[in-house]
Amino acid sequence: MQVKVVFPVELNFVVPRAYSVTMTLLDIGQLRRNVTGYKTIQYVTTTGSTNADLLKSGEPGAVLIAGTQTAGRGRLGRQWASPEGSSIALSVLIDDPPVERLGLLPLAMGLAATDTIEGTHLKWPNDVLVGDKKLAGILAQADFSGEAREASAAEAGAGSATAPRVVIGIGINVNLTGDQLPVPHATSLTLAGFHEQASDPTAMVEKLLVAFERRQAQWKAGDMQLLDDYRKACVTIGQDVRLETPAGQVKGRADGVTDRGEIIVEGTAYSAGDVTHLRAQLRPHSGAAKSLNPKRAHTRRT
Repeated sequence: MQVKVVFPVELNFVVPRAYSVTMTLLDIGQLRRNVTGYKTIQYVTTTGSTNADLLKSGEPGAVLIAGTQTAGRGRLGRQWASPEGSSIALSVLIDDPPVERLGLLPLAMGLAATDTIEGTHLKWPNDVLVGDKKLAGILAQADFSGEAREASAAEAGAGSATAPRVVIGIGINVNLTGDQLPVPHATSLTLAGFHEQASDPTAMVEKLLVAFERRQAQWKAGDMQLLDDYRKACVTIGQDVRLETPAGQVKGRADGVTDRGEIIVEGTAYSAGDVTHLRAQLRPHSGAAKSLNPKRAHTRRT
Protein backbone atom coordinates (compact mmCIF):
# COMPACT_ATOMS: atom_id res chain seq x y z
CA MET A 1 0.00 0.00 0.00
CA GLN A 2 1.50 3.33 -1.04
CA VAL A 3 0.91 6.16 1.38
CA LYS A 4 0.66 9.58 -0.18
CA VAL A 5 0.63 12.83 1.76
CA VAL A 6 -1.86 15.18 0.15
CA PHE A 7 -1.60 18.90 0.66
CA PRO A 8 -4.63 21.16 0.26
CA VAL A 9 -5.93 21.30 -3.30
CA GLU A 10 -9.21 22.96 -4.14
CA LEU A 11 -11.85 21.27 -6.29
CA ASN A 12 -15.00 22.98 -7.47
CA PHE A 13 -18.22 21.10 -8.02
CA VAL A 14 -21.87 21.98 -8.41
CA VAL A 15 -24.70 20.71 -6.26
CA PRO A 16 -28.48 21.20 -6.63
CA ARG A 17 -29.95 24.73 -6.75
CA ALA A 18 -26.75 25.91 -8.41
CA TYR A 19 -25.01 26.02 -5.03
CA SER A 20 -21.27 25.96 -5.78
CA VAL A 21 -19.03 24.42 -3.12
CA THR A 22 -15.26 24.41 -2.89
CA MET A 23 -13.94 21.16 -1.48
CA THR A 24 -10.47 20.96 0.03
CA LEU A 25 -8.72 17.61 0.06
CA LEU A 26 -7.57 16.36 3.44
CA ASP A 27 -4.59 18.13 4.98
CA ILE A 28 -2.81 15.20 6.60
CA GLY A 29 -0.28 17.50 8.26
CA GLN A 30 -3.03 19.37 10.10
CA LEU A 31 -4.56 16.11 11.30
CA ARG A 32 -1.24 14.84 12.61
CA ARG A 33 -0.58 18.12 14.42
CA ASN A 34 -4.00 18.46 16.01
CA VAL A 35 -5.06 14.86 16.66
CA THR A 36 -2.65 13.13 19.03
CA GLY A 37 -4.64 10.21 20.43
CA TYR A 38 -3.65 7.73 17.69
CA LYS A 39 -0.33 6.07 16.87
CA THR A 40 -0.33 6.95 13.18
CA ILE A 41 -2.60 8.80 10.74
CA GLN A 42 -2.16 8.00 7.06
CA TYR A 43 -3.98 9.07 3.91
CA VAL A 44 -4.20 7.34 0.54
CA THR A 45 -6.01 8.69 -2.47
CA THR A 46 -7.37 5.26 -3.47
CA THR A 47 -7.50 1.79 -1.94
CA GLY A 48 -9.64 -1.30 -2.09
CA SER A 49 -10.75 -1.19 1.55
CA THR A 50 -9.35 0.75 4.49
CA ASN A 51 -10.68 -1.91 6.87
CA ALA A 52 -8.97 -4.71 4.96
CA ASP A 53 -5.69 -2.79 4.72
CA LEU A 54 -5.51 -2.22 8.47
CA LEU A 55 -6.56 -5.78 9.33
CA LYS A 56 -3.80 -7.10 7.09
CA SER A 57 -0.86 -4.93 8.11
CA GLY A 58 -1.89 -2.03 10.32
CA GLU A 59 -0.42 -1.13 13.69
CA PRO A 60 -2.91 -1.08 16.60
CA GLY A 61 -3.95 2.52 17.13
CA ALA A 62 -3.45 3.38 13.45
CA VAL A 63 -5.85 5.49 11.39
CA LEU A 64 -6.15 5.03 7.62
CA ILE A 65 -8.17 7.46 5.50
CA ALA A 66 -8.95 7.12 1.80
CA GLY A 67 -10.54 9.48 -0.67
CA THR A 68 -11.80 6.58 -2.79
CA GLN A 69 -12.61 2.95 -2.00
CA THR A 70 -13.01 0.43 -4.80
CA ALA A 71 -13.80 -2.73 -2.81
CA GLY A 72 -15.20 -1.59 0.50
CA ARG A 73 -17.69 -3.66 2.44
CA GLY A 74 -20.86 -2.62 4.15
CA ARG A 75 -22.84 -4.49 6.75
CA LEU A 76 -24.08 -8.02 6.03
CA GLY A 77 -21.46 -8.49 3.31
CA ARG A 78 -22.70 -5.72 1.00
CA GLN A 79 -20.21 -4.20 -1.42
CA TRP A 80 -19.47 -0.51 -0.97
CA ALA A 81 -17.55 1.64 -3.41
CA SER A 82 -17.37 5.40 -3.87
CA PRO A 83 -16.83 7.55 -6.95
CA GLU A 84 -13.51 9.37 -6.91
CA GLY A 85 -13.47 12.42 -4.66
CA SER A 86 -17.05 12.00 -3.48
CA SER A 87 -16.67 10.36 -0.08
CA ILE A 88 -14.34 9.78 2.83
CA ALA A 89 -13.51 6.30 4.10
CA LEU A 90 -11.83 6.17 7.51
CA SER A 91 -10.78 3.16 9.58
CA VAL A 92 -9.14 2.72 12.98
CA LEU A 93 -7.34 -0.43 14.13
CA ILE A 94 -8.27 -0.67 17.79
CA ASP A 95 -5.49 -0.92 20.36
CA ASP A 96 -6.22 -3.50 23.11
CA PRO A 97 -9.92 -4.08 22.31
CA PRO A 98 -12.21 -5.45 25.05
CA VAL A 99 -13.53 -8.55 23.28
CA GLU A 100 -16.51 -8.88 25.60
CA ARG A 101 -17.84 -5.52 24.36
CA LEU A 102 -17.20 -5.84 20.61
CA GLY A 103 -20.89 -5.41 19.84
CA LEU A 104 -20.83 -1.87 21.21
CA LEU A 105 -17.91 -0.63 19.10
CA PRO A 106 -20.04 0.35 16.06
CA LEU A 107 -22.34 2.26 18.42
CA ALA A 108 -19.34 4.24 19.69
CA MET A 109 -18.34 5.27 16.16
CA GLY A 110 -21.95 6.14 15.34
CA LEU A 111 -22.09 8.47 18.33
CA ALA A 112 -18.78 10.04 17.31
CA ALA A 113 -20.38 10.85 13.96
CA THR A 114 -23.44 12.46 15.55
CA ASP A 115 -21.12 14.36 17.91
CA THR A 116 -19.32 15.66 14.82
CA ILE A 117 -22.22 16.50 12.50
CA GLU A 118 -24.97 18.29 14.39
CA GLY A 119 -28.48 17.41 13.31
CA THR A 120 -27.75 13.77 12.50
CA HIS A 121 -29.03 10.73 14.36
CA LEU A 122 -28.72 6.94 14.25
CA LYS A 123 -30.58 3.94 12.91
CA TRP A 124 -29.74 0.67 14.65
CA PRO A 125 -27.10 -0.45 14.71
CA ASN A 126 -24.89 2.10 13.03
CA ASP A 127 -26.34 4.03 10.09
CA VAL A 128 -25.94 7.81 10.38
CA LEU A 129 -29.09 9.56 9.17
CA VAL A 130 -30.19 13.03 8.15
CA GLY A 131 -33.95 12.87 8.46
CA ASP A 132 -34.69 9.46 6.95
CA LYS A 133 -31.72 9.53 4.55
CA LYS A 134 -28.46 7.63 5.10
CA LEU A 135 -25.40 9.89 5.26
CA ALA A 136 -22.80 7.42 6.52
CA GLY A 137 -22.37 3.74 7.24
CA ILE A 138 -20.18 1.94 9.77
CA LEU A 139 -18.64 -1.53 9.83
CA ALA A 140 -16.65 -3.18 12.62
CA GLN A 141 -14.68 -6.30 11.78
CA ALA A 142 -12.75 -8.68 13.99
CA ASP A 143 -10.05 -11.01 12.69
CA PHE A 144 -10.05 -14.20 14.75
CA SER A 145 -7.03 -16.30 13.72
CA GLY A 146 -7.00 -14.98 10.17
CA GLU A 147 -10.77 -15.06 9.59
CA ALA A 148 -12.20 -11.56 9.32
CA ARG A 149 -15.92 -11.22 9.97
CA GLU A 150 -18.40 -8.57 11.00
CA ALA A 151 -18.28 -7.87 14.73
CA SER A 152 -21.62 -7.76 16.52
CA ALA A 153 -23.14 -8.32 19.92
CA ALA A 154 -23.07 -12.06 19.16
CA GLU A 155 -19.28 -11.99 19.54
CA ALA A 156 -19.39 -10.54 23.05
CA GLY A 157 -17.84 -12.90 25.53
CA ALA A 158 -17.35 -15.60 22.89
CA GLY A 159 -13.76 -16.15 24.00
CA SER A 160 -10.66 -16.62 21.86
CA ALA A 161 -7.26 -18.19 22.37
CA THR A 162 -5.62 -14.98 21.16
CA ALA A 163 -6.86 -11.40 21.11
CA PRO A 164 -8.45 -10.58 17.73
CA ARG A 165 -7.44 -7.71 15.50
CA VAL A 166 -10.40 -5.33 15.53
CA VAL A 167 -11.05 -2.53 13.06
CA ILE A 168 -13.86 0.00 12.85
CA GLY A 169 -14.57 1.85 9.63
CA ILE A 170 -16.91 4.64 8.59
CA GLY A 171 -17.79 5.85 5.11
CA ILE A 172 -19.22 9.36 4.81
CA ASN A 173 -20.90 10.62 1.64
CA VAL A 174 -19.39 14.07 1.14
CA ASN A 175 -20.32 15.47 -2.27
CA LEU A 176 -22.26 12.71 -4.00
CA THR A 177 -24.78 14.19 -6.40
CA GLY A 178 -28.31 12.89 -6.75
CA ASP A 179 -27.49 10.68 -9.73
CA GLN A 180 -24.48 9.18 -7.90
CA LEU A 181 -26.39 7.98 -4.85
CA PRO A 182 -26.13 4.20 -4.49
CA VAL A 183 -29.72 3.88 -3.21
CA PRO A 184 -32.71 6.27 -3.13
CA HIS A 185 -32.62 6.53 0.67
CA ALA A 186 -29.01 7.81 0.72
CA THR A 187 -27.80 11.40 0.88
CA SER A 188 -24.55 13.36 1.12
CA LEU A 189 -23.27 16.34 3.07
CA THR A 190 -23.85 18.66 0.12
CA LEU A 191 -27.30 17.33 -0.72
CA ALA A 192 -28.32 17.59 2.94
CA GLY A 193 -27.10 21.18 3.19
CA PHE A 194 -23.97 20.60 5.29
CA HIS A 195 -21.89 22.83 3.03
CA GLU A 196 -19.39 23.89 5.71
CA GLN A 197 -18.41 20.29 6.47
CA ALA A 198 -18.31 19.37 2.78
CA SER A 199 -16.03 22.28 1.92
CA ASP A 200 -13.62 21.63 4.83
CA PRO A 201 -13.41 17.85 5.27
CA THR A 202 -10.11 18.15 7.17
CA ALA A 203 -11.86 19.99 10.01
CA MET A 204 -14.69 17.45 9.97
CA VAL A 205 -12.33 14.46 10.11
CA GLU A 206 -10.32 16.12 12.87
CA LYS A 207 -13.48 16.58 14.93
CA LEU A 208 -14.58 13.00 14.18
CA LEU A 209 -11.27 11.50 15.33
CA VAL A 210 -11.30 13.53 18.55
CA ALA A 211 -14.92 12.52 19.20
CA PHE A 212 -14.16 8.85 18.54
CA GLU A 213 -11.18 9.00 20.89
CA ARG A 214 -13.58 10.01 23.68
CA ARG A 215 -16.27 7.49 22.70
CA GLN A 216 -13.67 4.73 22.37
CA ALA A 217 -12.47 5.47 25.91
CA GLN A 218 -16.06 5.13 27.17
CA TRP A 219 -16.41 1.83 25.30
CA LYS A 220 -13.19 0.39 26.69
CA ALA A 221 -14.09 1.46 30.24
CA GLY A 222 -17.60 0.02 30.07
CA ASP A 223 -19.01 3.50 30.76
CA MET A 224 -22.82 3.24 30.64
CA GLN A 225 -23.02 6.86 29.45
CA LEU A 226 -22.16 5.51 26.00
CA LEU A 227 -25.34 3.43 25.91
CA ASP A 228 -27.42 6.19 27.46
CA ASP A 229 -26.29 8.58 24.73
CA TYR A 230 -26.82 5.98 22.01
CA ARG A 231 -30.39 5.30 23.12
CA LYS A 232 -31.11 9.04 22.93
CA ALA A 233 -29.59 9.34 19.45
CA CYS A 234 -31.15 6.17 18.01
CA VAL A 235 -34.42 6.91 16.22
CA THR A 236 -35.10 3.21 15.69
CA ILE A 237 -36.26 2.93 19.31
CA GLY A 238 -40.04 3.37 19.39
CA GLN A 239 -40.41 2.70 15.66
CA ASP A 240 -42.42 0.02 13.95
CA VAL A 241 -39.73 -1.91 12.09
CA ARG A 242 -39.04 -4.79 9.78
CA LEU A 243 -35.93 -6.68 10.84
CA GLU A 244 -34.20 -9.05 8.41
CA THR A 245 -32.22 -11.53 10.52
CA PRO A 246 -30.14 -14.60 9.63
CA ALA A 247 -33.13 -16.67 10.79
CA GLY A 248 -35.79 -14.76 8.86
CA GLN A 249 -37.95 -11.63 8.94
CA VAL A 250 -39.42 -10.06 12.07
CA LYS A 251 -41.92 -7.20 12.26
CA GLY A 252 -42.92 -5.21 15.32
CA ARG A 253 -42.11 -2.33 17.62
CA ALA A 254 -38.46 -1.66 18.47
CA ASP A 255 -38.66 -1.41 22.26
CA GLY A 256 -35.04 -0.53 23.00
CA VAL A 257 -31.39 -1.55 22.88
CA THR A 258 -29.82 -3.92 25.41
CA ASP A 259 -26.61 -3.28 27.31
CA ARG A 260 -24.88 -5.53 24.75
CA GLY A 261 -26.07 -3.39 21.84
CA GLU A 262 -28.82 -5.74 20.66
CA ILE A 263 -32.08 -4.41 19.26
CA ILE A 264 -35.23 -5.44 21.15
CA VAL A 265 -38.25 -6.08 18.92
CA GLU A 266 -41.48 -7.19 20.58
CA GLY A 267 -39.60 -8.41 23.65
CA THR A 268 -36.87 -10.38 21.84
CA ALA A 269 -33.26 -9.21 21.52
CA TYR A 270 -31.47 -9.59 18.19
CA SER A 271 -27.72 -9.19 17.77
CA ALA A 272 -27.63 -8.99 13.98
CA GLY A 273 -29.99 -7.89 11.27
CA ASP A 274 -31.03 -5.18 8.84
CA VAL A 275 -33.67 -2.72 10.02
CA THR A 276 -36.26 -0.90 7.93
CA HIS A 277 -38.33 1.81 9.60
CA LEU A 278 -41.97 1.31 8.66
CA ARG A 279 -43.03 4.83 9.59
CA ALA A 280 -41.18 8.13 9.60
CA GLN A 281 -39.75 9.53 12.81
CA LEU A 282 -37.26 12.25 12.01
CA ARG A 283 -36.12 13.20 15.49
CA PRO A 284 -34.79 11.07 18.35
CA HIS A 285 -37.14 10.02 21.12
CA SER A 286 -36.74 11.38 24.65
CA GLY A 287 -34.34 8.63 25.66
CA ALA A 288 -36.36 7.79 28.75
CA ALA A 289 -35.20 4.55 30.31
CA LYS A 290 -37.48 1.52 30.22
CA SER A 291 -37.35 -1.62 32.31
CA LEU A 292 -36.79 -4.33 29.72
CA ASN A 293 -36.06 -7.99 30.22
CA PRO A 294 -35.98 -9.41 26.69
CA LYS A 295 -35.50 -12.97 25.62
CA ARG A 296 -32.69 -13.51 23.11
CA ALA A 297 -33.07 -14.77 19.60
CA HIS A 298 -30.64 -17.51 18.63
CA THR A 299 -28.76 -16.45 15.53
CA ARG A 300 -26.31 -18.54 13.54
CA ARG A 301 -23.33 -16.70 12.07
CA THR A 302 -21.85 -17.85 8.81
